Amino acid sequence: MIENVNAEQIEQKATRKTFGFEIVLVLALSLGQSAVYSLLSFADKVTRAPLREQTTSLNNQLSTREFFDFSYQLLDIIFALVPVVLALYLMKRTTGRTIRDIGFDIRKPGKDALLGAGLFLAMGVGTLGVYAAGRALGITTALSAANLGDYWWSVPVLLLSAVRHAVLEEVLMLGFLFTYTRKLKMGPWSIIILSAVIRGSYHLYQGAGPMIGNMLMGVVFGWIYQKYGRVMPLVIAHFLLDAIGFVGYALIGPAIGIGQ
Repeated sequence: MIENVNAEQIEQKATRKTFGFEIVLVLALSLGQSAVYSLLSFADKVTRAPLREQTTSLNNQLSTREFFDFSYQLLDIIFALVPVVLALYLMKRTTGRTIRDIGFDIRKPGKDALLGAGLFLAMGVGTLGVYAAGRALGITTALSAANLGDYWWSVPVLLLSAVRHAVLEEVLMLGFLFTYTRKLKMGPWSIIILSAVIRGSYHLYQGAGPMIGNMLMGVVFGWIYQKYGRVMPLVIAHFLLDAIGFVGYALIGPAIGIGQ
């Protein structure tokens, strides 16, 4: 009897180690890595000049030659999504949960789209407010959200980039992380706060304002996921936020003063 109890304890300990290792592995290859670089970038910026005088550029050219720039952009998007595939594979193998279990599917297109659109409108207003406040307080850099060349494929690539960010962040920060931390017996709000802090940390390179704004968004998204158990509405909301931000900036941003 004692031997059986010890065996169960050893198995439980091994399982906890597996959960912890796989969380670290996935994050080290994706958003956790981004968080470390973001912290370093922020330290570099604040010791270089006031944040209000600096600009953070997103979606930059990767080559001055059109064909190679296009090829690099597509490859960058594809390889950025590999950690998502790894996370889903490990989650299925280790916990038995699938993309259907985390709601990363199209079983409820109407409800998902409606909730996603509503979150987009609410978060969009909040995002603009946080950005404006951050710029006024001098804790946020100016954002230049689309810096590709004037090519026929620029807008499609920006939209694909929005898909990349939406899928990567929401599947990992919600579906994967929530599944694993629940197995580690973390409480609901502890999980939500952990996810929100990680989400905010990898946006710190834009300044303290975007970090705070994304942490708040992470709390809202985490609560929604905890309540409804579906990633897809959050993916839709995130995609719309980035798509409007990237494409809108490319088309009219500089003309109306965004990024200045």
